[in-house]
Amino acid sequence: MALGEGGSEGQMAKTLNLVKMKNLVTGIGEALWDMLPEGRKIGGAPANFAYHVSQFGLEGRVASAVGRDDLGREILDTFREKGLKCLVETVPYPTGTVSVTLEGDGIPRYDIKEGAAWDNIPYTPALEALASESRAVCFGSLAQRGAVSRKTIGRFLDAMPDDALKIFDVNLRQNFYSREILEDSFMKCNVLKINDEELEVVGGLLGLSGDGRGGAATDYAEDGAEERCRELRERFGIRMLILTCGVNGSHVFGPDGVSSLATPKVEVADTVGAGDSFTAAFVSGMLKGLDMAEAHRLAVEVSAYVCTQSGAMPLLPQSLVSRLR
Repeated sequence: MALGEGGSEGQMAKTLNLVKMKNLVTGIGEALWDMLPEGRKIGGAPANFAYHVSQFGLEGRVASAVGRDDLGREILDTFREKGLKCLVETVPYPTGTVSVTLEGDGIPRYDIKEGAAWDNIPYTPALEALASESRAVCFGSLAQRGAVSRKTIGRFLDAMPDDALKIFDVNLRQNFYSREILEDSFMKCNVLKINDEELEVVGGLLGLSGDGRGGAATDYAEDGAEERCRELRERFGIRMLILTCGVNGSHVFGPDGVSSLATPKVEVADTVGAGDSFTAAFVSGMLKGLDMAEAHRLAVEVSAYVCTQSGAMPLLPQSLVSRLR
């Protein structure tokens, strides 16, 4: 097991019980290597999310599992090098890898290897202690493809404080999702982040209203995306729903209205991790007192910057980070 800068499970539980870490924010799920055309880079939405949250002065944590192999040790070494604290168990399964190819528009395509360590994240006393002190967590659908990790994520969510933010960032990859996983996650979250393509798939699975043509910033109300988003919120009691539509903008549906913003035009290096940085910036803004619209604007600007950089974990410029300091 790896935890922070090192230490036993008992020490972790003791630390969390004795010291109220009011800024703890956790990303739970897959930890893996993205095998990109230019080389191997650390990947997985939880690490991307926790890394960017930490840049905004919150206590980001990664909860996952790696294998007893060189790739697993290198993941832990990389987390330490980046100053990214974690609660990562070592289990008898291979460390996860994903073959990533980039299309001409910079959009990534994934081949995610099955039977990985992160499919088998155990629920431990240390993880329960982390859940009890986390102000927010981000979890996805991909990490729930395996029964062990799915059960662990569910128990983590149940152990969190009642007022914590529970962000379900839908990430439909290959065939690693089901209606059951999606509906269960919708019921457990209070913030949902979904993109226009995922909304079309979810709408078909759940029989939502709308004609299923996706959501663009200029016509999302007319094409049924707005109706589907409102139906999702009402059906599952979701506090806020974030709909991202790539270059066509993004929308946040909340208790007090809707925030809609255009996507900035930038020179794209790649879009790997841009969505995770959006989620991290939005959550950081909400936890640090921004209203929904302000947090949305920060998220849009952060994700646009990440698109101009190679890889999922670039250092953010002070002009963005200082907005929450």
